[in-house]
Amino acid sequence: MAHRILMVDDDHEMVALGKLILEREGFEVLSAYSGKEGLDMLEQEGEIDLILLDIMMLGMDGWQVLETIRDSEKYAQIPVIMLTARHYLEDETTTTNYSDLFDGYVVKPFVVRDLLGKIRRLIN
Repeated sequence: MAHRILMVDDDHEMVALGKLILEREGFEVLSAYSGKEGLDMLEQEGEIDLILLDIMMLGMDGWQVLETIRDSEKYAQIPVIMLTARHYLEDETTTTNYSDLFDGYVVKPFVVRDLLGKIRRLIN
């Protein structure tokens, strides 16, 4: 059975690209285009092996989604890789405040080899 990855990003093109790359590598990819939709998808879809979570989204941002995931007994152990369009993970204070809650980060546009390496390390 393929590992299941939930990709939460409000950029539809980024999700389509991520889905294409990851499905070619044998992963099953579920897509959500907002923080709320991502959390709803966790409830509906059952077992998820890893979450790719964009930081900068309208409404509920990635940090808020991450806090909600980590506060949940049911989902707290799912590895989360943060996605950011910035070369730095937001400002230093925010990153420090959340650094214990996420398992890695990738700068968009991402290098496919780097993304796949981080995913495989976390789910194997």
